[in-house]
Parts: sequence; structure tokens; C-alpha cells
Amino acid sequence: MAREETAEPDAFSSFRRFFALDGDVLVLSAAMFAFSLGFQMTGRYMPRYMSVLGAGSLAIGLYGSFGNLISAVYPYPGGALSDRIGSRTALTAFGVASTLGFVVWLFADAFGVLTIPAFEVGRYAAEPVVLPVGIFLGLLLAQAWKSFGLGATFAIVKQSVPADRLATGFASTETFRRTAFLLGPLLAAGVLTLYQFEFGFRVVLAVAALFGLVATAAQYALYDASRDSFGKSFEGLDSVLDDLQSMPPELRPLLVGDTLVRFANGMVYVFFVIVVTEFLEVGVTLPAVGSLSPDAYFGVLLAVEMAIALLTMVPVAKLARRVGLKPVVAVGFAVYAIFPVLLVNAPANAAVVALLFAFSGLRFAGLPAHKALIVGPAEENAGGRVVGSYYLVRNVVVIPSAAVGGWLYAASPELAFGAATAVGLLGTGYFLAFGREFPAYA
Repeated sequence: MAREETAEPDAFSSFRRFFALDGDVLVLSAAMFAFSLGFQMTGRYMPRYMSVLGAGSLAIGLYGSFGNLISAVYPYPGGALSDRIGSRTALTAFGVASTLGFVVWLFADAFGVLTIPAFEVGRYAAEPVVLPVGIFLGLLLAQAWKSFGLGATFAIVKQSVPADRLATGFASTETFRRTAFLLGPLLAAGVLTLYQFEFGFRVVLAVAALFGLVATAAQYALYDASRDSFGKSFEGLDSVLDDLQSMPPELRPLLVGDTLVRFANGMVYVFFVIVVTEFLEVGVTLPAVGSLSPDAYFGVLLAVEMAIALLTMVPVAKLARRVGLKPVVAVGFAVYAIFPVLLVNAPANAAVVALLFAFSGLRFAGLPAHKALIVGPAEENAGGRVVGSYYLVRNVVVIPSAAVGGWLYAASPELAFGAATAVGLLGTGYFLAFGREFPAYA
């Protein structure tokens, strides 16, 4: 048993551990995988769905910022609710809400639209903004299940991996979790190969709702939460300032650089599908598959991106033990920064765009080292709550990024993506100039 606990993780260790898990944890892991599959089938296509329903770039940007807001604030009420009603009931409620979110998206046009009238501020004149109510309501519901499992990955890695193997341990768990990120877009692409987008994406939403329903029923029937302690340590927002003040000084340059990079990515993330399907309008003809529309090809591109991520995360995490965490994290930041300007200026060539998305997959290769850089010194110097404060600050600052990107995109896609690259490079440079190295956690 001791050998298993200290064995070095590899690319398949997360899969081996999955099938050896305790029954309750196995059920939760399977449910998380099913919901992730549903989210990945639908989430990256939602801006395109909004465009088909008549939304403009500013509305799409507001959708992205609304998603950022939910991601930032949901974990706190999620923890408080689980305190009051218990883990099993909370899990079931969150699962039902997420499943209903997919259903609301399916019938989004039945909820009508909310129009923000045109207005002027000085020389700036804003056009009317049409917001599909069903899309925003669906997002409010669909994100509910995610609020419960925010800290699970950190806890599992902490308990099962030695301190000097944190980066490799995170790579192992990320490999398993992100398998859903690979399969979801491929399933969506398969459906969109058979149908035109508007009908085909509704089929995708129906399948995602079915996944959510099955996962919710399974976890309710099979999960025994009698020994569970999720949410028992929730202390409210008052502790956040104390946690920030106790954050190790070495983490602050990482937080600043990371926040700038994530803000840059948030400016354009929701527009990647729009650029591929409407700006470049790039499709492809594949052997034994036939012709793929731009919508279907986007799913293939996401799968290419995630395949590169899955293939490189563990090797790069091991490389970090030789070269250090800081260079690996900086490379990931640089990929985040450079990809937008490369994509928006790419020729409408399927092979070139595929190579760009393969390049984008390298940003995930630095993610395990990034997590190790956060959790390593925070565990030692300030306790695990500092990790939550780190993500809370980053996520709150990033909230308006998509709305800013939507405003710039309305003027010019090249302007929005170029500005994102500039902000991302600023964050990367700041981290390189002031960031610290923690070799003990590689």
C-alpha cells in the first residue's frame, strides 16, 4: 500500500486510480465526468448558438462575463447550502439544476429576448443589445453542479501525491478530467456532421440533458454521504481579506501575471467559435468522413487542442522537475497570449487552423506546474484557504473581460484579438520579471 501512495504518477495512473476508488468517490467521479462531457459538448458552441438566435458581439461578450461572474460567486453559496441541507441533497439539487439548464438552452428561443436600448456616452454610441433570456437563464442553472466540486482536485492530489511530485500529480488528475474535454467536442462534431447547426445543436443539448439526468439519478441512488464533510468548514466572505493578507509574498507576482493572462483570454475566449465558423468560415474534407461544415470542424479543432494537452501534460510536468516550474508556467502563459492574434490573422486553411489549435493545446501543458506553484507554498506558509482566495481574486477581476472583448469585437475582430494578445504578453512579462521559482514542488 505504501508503494502505491508514493509511486510516481504517469499518464494512465489517474485511470487506474479511478477504477480502484471507493464506491462513493467512484460515483461522484463518474458524475463529474458525465457533467463535464455535457458542458464540453455545449459550452464552447453557445456563442455560435446565440449568434444564430440573433445576438450580436456585445451580447455574446456579456454572456461570457455573466459566466465569469457565476464561476466566481457560486462556490460560496454552494458550500453554505451543502451545510444546511447535506451533501447528498445538495448534489442532487445541483444536478437537477444543471440538467434543467441544458433543457432551458434547448428551448431558449421560447423565452424571448431582452433588449437594452441604444445609448450615447460622449462620442461613443452603443447599438441596441439583444439578449436571449433563455441563454442567460440556462447558464444560471447549468453551472450549478460545478459549484460543489471546486476544491476536490486539490484535496485528492494533496492526499495521494508526495510534496515533491505535485506537478506530476496534477498532470495525472487533469489527464483523466480532461478526457471529457476531448470526447465532448467530438460527439458534438459528429452530430453537427449529420444536421445543420440550428437543429443539430438542439440535438446536442438534448444529449447533454440526458447525460445530466442519468448522472443525477445515479449519484442520488448510489452515493452515501453519511461520512461526507463537504462544506463543513465554510466561514463566509469575511475571511477572504485575512486569507489575502496571509498569502505568501512569493505568490503575488504569479497572481498578478496570471490574472492579466486570464483577463486577456477571457476577452476573446467566447469568440473563438465565431472566428472559426463566421469570420474564417473554414471547413474541411476528411478521408472516410467526408465534408465537415465549419461548425462540425470546430468540434474537431477542440479535440485536436485537447489531444495535444493530454499527450503533453505529464511529460511537461516531469520536465518541470529538471528546468523548474517557472519556465513551464511562463510558456503556458505565452501560448495563452499569442494564440488569439495568430488565430484571427490565420488564412482560411483547415490545416493551418488545426496547427494553431494544436499549438493552443500546449497552454494546458503548463497547467499542472501552475497549480503546483500555487498550492505548494500556500500549503506550507498559509494554509489551503489561500488557494481559494487566489482563485477568487483572479476570477472576480476577470469577470468583465468578455464584455470588454465583445465591445472591441463589435468594432473589429482584429482589434479585440490584438488587444487580448497585448494584455496577455504584459502578464507573461510581469511573471517572468517578478515571479519566483519553487523547485521543491515540481
